[in-house]
Amino acid sequence: MPRSKIQDEGEVVRWMEEGKPYSWMVEEYKRKYNVETSISMWSNFRRRHDFEGRMARDPELVPWKVKEEHSWATPLTMLRLEARRRQGFPLRPQDETRLINWLDAVKLQQAVVHYDPDTEEGFFYVPREERDDDLIRRPLDG
Repeated sequence: MPRSKIQDEGEVVRWMEEGKPYSWMVEEYKRKYNVETSISMWSNFRRRHDFEGRMARDPELVPWKVKEEHSWATPLTMLRLEARRRQGFPLRPQDETRLINWLDAVKLQQAVVHYDPDTEEGFFYVPREERDDDLIRRPLDG
């Protein structure tokens, strides 16, 4: 049976509670213990120890079932960052800057995000209408 790479479980629990990024944990374990780890190892530790997931889910900002080929589109990434911010999750400084710039641009353009899964692009910016009450064009079918 393989031995766990975890050197100090209490330390890892503290890092999880502090919200340390998995990439930081990988680097820190290499630096501190000269042990190679992976992001998936830390994610599995989080899941096995019942820590809250790190992906902010917000059906108000992302009400669509997004196709895999659209899952890394910039508008979706920005909506996910905004969901994290609204739910009180910490953002990396560079993500906070990207989000602020994106929110300013969307506001300046008086636009909202629209998703059409049946197109190659998937996400579009469309002019804000009176019915739009947030950053997205809500689907008419719920």
